Amino acid sequence: MDLDLRKVRYFVTVANRLHFGRAADELHIAQPALSRQIRALEKDLGATLFTRDSHGVALTDAGRQLLDDAGPLLASAHAVRRRLSVAARGSQRLVVGFRAGIPVIPAMREFEAQHPDVVVDVQRMEWDDQALMLLDGRVDVGYVRLPIDETGLRLSPLYTEPLLVALPVGHRLAGKEEVTQADLAGEPLVWHADASTQPTRRPHPDSGLRVRGVDEKLEHVAAGRGISFVGRSETLFYSRPDISYVPVPDLAPGQVLVAMAASRTSPLADDFFAAVQATAELTAECGNYEAFRD
Repeated sequence: MDLDLRKVRYFVTVANRLHFGRAADELHIAQPALSRQIRALEKDLGATLFTRDSHGVALTDAGRQLLDDAGPLLASAHAVRRRLSVAARGSQRLVVGFRAGIPVIPAMREFEAQHPDVVVDVQRMEWDDQALMLLDGRVDVGYVRLPIDETGLRLSPLYTEPLLVALPVGHRLAGKEEVTQADLAGEPLVWHADASTQPTRRPHPDSGLRVRGVDEKLEHVAAGRGISFVGRSETLFYSRPDISYVPVPDLAPGQVLVAMAASRTSPLADDFFAAVQATAELTAECGNYEAFRD
């Protein structure tokens, strides 16, 4: 069966809106035409994707499964187009993604010594788009932090770094030399992923405040809406007077990895990936972190 990606894009829009009229407006097509495309997709797949009744539109189990799979599928197709465009222009360019606080220079120097004719650009990523940027081709190779959706990615661990708790300066624990997980029990948490991925082993009563990136997370902390956790390198990057960072020695360290799309076929990307691995210990030493060793 050949899957029509245009129909899949239409499906994703409807699935995100759960409203055919609003989805049609966003796609700039007539609603009857959109309905026909969705019915055709359902016929192609042999599965009902939506239920439609007087209460509105809802995804079926098959629809939810397709929505989960559609993101990487469409990102991969977009990446193919982007890479073909670059190849057609004969460009010698590599885009390296990074999270705030992670040193990129050691690997860049290693790579540029082998490929002085290649332009290396850097692109900052946030937790919620680090996987997508690799999959859709905006970034060729990236330094990422856990948690990350590993689907469709090739990953290699580089080093660990201590996690610190971020507290508003007026907090009862602000300014202490260190605290324990027990000290933090019961504190509301500002976190940027599913609650199951939060660093502490102790559950927090309020893990409902989700944020996109470190900047947004720290704004909520400074406002007194909860505590959060950051890597030590991030505390240097995000030094601010209204936030106190305190070590938590009994907290498992954060992990930094290098990643690229598993489907990526590029000698340049492979060489940079190798350069990152070769300089992992040097990169870790920049922050006095513990590099992974075989």
